[in-house]
Amino acid sequence: MLRSNGLRNYNLDVARGWESKSVEAQQAEAEEKRAPTRPPVTPEEAARCREKENLRLARQRVLQQMAASPNPRHRKLMQDSLADLEEKLRRLEK
Repeated sequence: MLRSNGLRNYNLDVARGWESKSVEAQQAEAEEKRAPTRPPVTPEEAARCREKENLRLARQRVLQQMAASPNPRHRKLMQDSLADLEEKLRRLEK
């Protein structure tokens, strides 16, 4: 279906494209509104969460050092550190 004015045909196609983008944006926005939102986190909860994550990362680092260490005294030191970190994590979990 050719039209006498090719520019007019082009503009109709572009307009449809923009219209579909707008519909997609509206659908995405509606989906976001339906998603349940989390309650705000108190500063104390945020600090506790950061501390737990720091302890988990420290525990992982100690485990890696234990695996890489050929020295038995260093491994013993790392085992003691690991036990201390795990105790702190247990206290935070309560």
